[in-house]
Amino acid sequence: MAMRQTPLTCSGHTRPVVDLAFSGITPYGYFLISACKDGKPMLRQGDTGDWIGTFLGHKGAVWGATLNKEATKAATAAADFTAKVWDAVTGDEVLTLAHKHIVKSVNFTQDSNYLLTGGNDKVLRIYDLSKPEADPQEIAGHTSAIKKALWCNNDQQILSAADDKTIRLWDKNTQEAVHTLSFDASVTSMEYIPDGEIVVITYGRTIGFYNAHSLDLIKTVDAPASIHSASLHPEKDFFVAGGDDFKLYKYDYTTKEEMESYKGHFGPIHTVRFSPDGELYASGSEDGTLRLWQTAVGKTYGLWKCVLPEELSSENSEVLYCPPAEIKA
Repeated sequence: MAMRQTPLTCSGHTRPVVDLAFSGITPYGYFLISACKDGKPMLRQGDTGDWIGTFLGHKGAVWGATLNKEATKAATAAADFTAKVWDAVTGDEVLTLAHKHIVKSVNFTQDSNYLLTGGNDKVLRIYDLSKPEADPQEIAGHTSAIKKALWCNNDQQILSAADDKTIRLWDKNTQEAVHTLSFDASVTSMEYIPDGEIVVITYGRTIGFYNAHSLDLIKTVDAPASIHSASLHPEKDFFVAGGDDFKLYKYDYTTKEEMESYKGHFGPIHTVRFSPDGELYASGSEDGTLRLWQTAVGKTYGLWKCVLPEELSSENSEVLYCPPAEIKA
């Protein structure tokens, strides 16, 4: 009897979930924030999906959300022409940063002292959070809306992906583009993996992996459908991707072979991310839900319980079946 992937469904949002991010591992576990077109970003316990709180204050769709490593601060990017910084422990709004157009992306430096934003006015902005009244540093160059902007390479450089079908690597100090990648389709997502300096990019049906220093191509994999987001496992054994066909695909990173595919959502998948410990990945969809999926199906972790064959009974058919040989500590 094959083990069945049983995702945990996190409800609460009323519109499509368009972005999500995990914190690092803290003494209290790790946390997950979701951005949604309902304008109400939510904080959850990362390993269970349990709702902790909702950040209230935006007056439009929230397109981007992030947590700092310690899960003490959150930041959100919204259609109300603002980015907001929040106290992720109390839920209080700390700062509102006014922009000239819709904001799509927010990202903290590793020390949480600076916030990078990007959006429809095509300009990257760096805010010193200790001097919120000071004008941000601005970096211009993209010719269309910026979808994602990330700190990389020890926060000395910035990666940005835009609707002008380019990804650019910027030097924070000179504000110059060091490298530019051009694509034949709009880039739909970008993830930066500090350990190994890898950038994961999706465009069309393609998932591409690039060196974060040189933007040299490492490898590409083509999926059966248009892909909106992909995430590489922390140990780089495999990666997951989701998109237009409501399915989540899991691939072997080394061989590029498809290992599994799962259908759980009832709409296109907009965003997918691995947890910091690699034990699960989260997906956000047009259907308004987040789902948490086990990396190793059948392992006892979070709310998933491994059941031995002798414990199985007909009324217990919904519980995962896990043969003894599959049990891992």
